[in-house]
Amino acid sequence: MPRPRPEIPGPGQESVWDYPRPPRIERVTAPVTIRLGGQLIVETRDVVRVLETSHPPVYYIPIADFAPGALVDADGSSFCEFKGTARYLDVRGGGEVRSASAWNYPQPSPGFEPLRDRVAVYAQQMDECTVDGEVVTPQPGGFYGGWITSGVVGPFKGVPGSLGW
Repeated sequence: MPRPRPEIPGPGQESVWDYPRPPRIERVTAPVTIRLGGQLIVETRDVVRVLETSHPPVYYIPIADFAPGALVDADGSSFCEFKGTARYLDVRGGGEVRSASAWNYPQPSPGFEPLRDRVAVYAQQMDECTVDGEVVTPQPGGFYGGWITSGVVGPFKGVPGSLGW
């Protein structure tokens, strides 16, 4: 499928087609929350996001900012050509467990060291994830972990037919 036509961003919006490849890391000052099983398992302003062409931002939160016991090592790993080898984590909250619904890079590749002690979470596996009070929409597809807010426009990788983008 050929590269899609990017949506035109409105005031205060970004196009994911203006994001770089290789990806860029930037600090976020807005508050971020995550709820699971009715429990608030994260509330923080110490967040970085990874911006990569065609993907909504992926938000990385310090491991230490999760509620005690919310993150448990899980089976599995994957490799990113830019960030390195990721390990998976189960997320627990309010009596619920979401298997392999978070990941981090214990030994990230050069240039991605700020991700070392941070975790990203699949929004579709949680009850609710917010950025600056706005409930996020999960990135389409089962593999990608981007969070869509009103501040970004696509189209987004993960929709049917986007594998070759």
